[in-house]
Amino acid sequence: MPDESPLPPHVRGTVVTVGTFDGVHRGHQHVLEHLRARGAALGLPTLVVTFEPHPLEIVHPESAPRRLTVREERRLAIAACGVDYLAEIAFTPEFRKLPAEAFITDVLLRRHRMKALLLGYDHGFGRGREGDAALVRDISAADGFTFEIVDAVSLPTGARVSSTVLREAVAAGDLDRAARMLGRPYEAIGRVTTGGGRGRLLGFPTINLALPSPRKLLPPVGVYAVRVRSAAGTFGGMMNLGPRPTFGDDRVTLEVHLFGAEGDWYGRPVSVEFVARLRDTMKFSGPDALAAQLARDAENARRALTEVLAPDTVKGST
Repeated sequence: MPDESPLPPHVRGTVVTVGTFDGVHRGHQHVLEHLRARGAALGLPTLVVTFEPHPLEIVHPESAPRRLTVREERRLAIAACGVDYLAEIAFTPEFRKLPAEAFITDVLLRRHRMKALLLGYDHGFGRGREGDAALVRDISAADGFTFEIVDAVSLPTGARVSSTVLREAVAAGDLDRAARMLGRPYEAIGRVTTGGGRGRLLGFPTINLALPSPRKLLPPVGVYAVRVRSAAGTFGGMMNLGPRPTFGDDRVTLEVHLFGAEGDWYGRPVSVEFVARLRDTMKFSGPDALAAQLARDAENARRALTEVLAPDTVKGST
């Protein structure tokens, strides 16, 4: 491992947590709340150490899950949690062979100046996930850093919050369940690209979203009420995720009709929040029948966007 630290010279110590943080869901947020509290108590900046790509893409690529948050989405979500620094370590075939003890001493202690370590209740790291709580406690006693395990969290219903359960909810199109586990609507960030212009001809002009990675997990195809955030502001809208069977187009695309937005959107990065699923993708008899359905979709989307889901309180240690 290189000896040089990526941290600024004035940072003499850090409070660290380690994980993949895919989704940055309420369980992850719970860990990051503890991280900030520990950093404040010790007077030290906070640091999240994570990996890119997802470790399973290297360890077991055939079973690697689709990503809840691709790289830029995860960066933004972690930053929104008030963390001071983020270190993304390249997870390579060589890195996966690194023993857990070497990861702690070489990567965390030497390169990232760790003075305290917090881990989620189920986190393991190092070669073969050998880095468990017992090993970390032994190393902390010898090397003089403090160590804490952060308990799991659950929703008031008792449902466990995890990336695996969250993926199941998104894949099933259960947006309410996903939002409860995230503490926010599920979203996809991409850049606006050119489309075929059919929406404008139907009276519903759209922006077309190009996603940054094919690894991104999307809900099932269908029509959704969405909220779009951009540098130009936040707008409600409706989105078709999937093919356009009325026009014989089988490609899966993301087309969003924005309410009350005008101007040139091409090339702009936007975030699309999935608020509610309105219906399945359908083939209509022609453009007029499709336009009539789009008018009904717009009415239903506006109605869905006015309904505010009250956040649930998360159960866990404080």
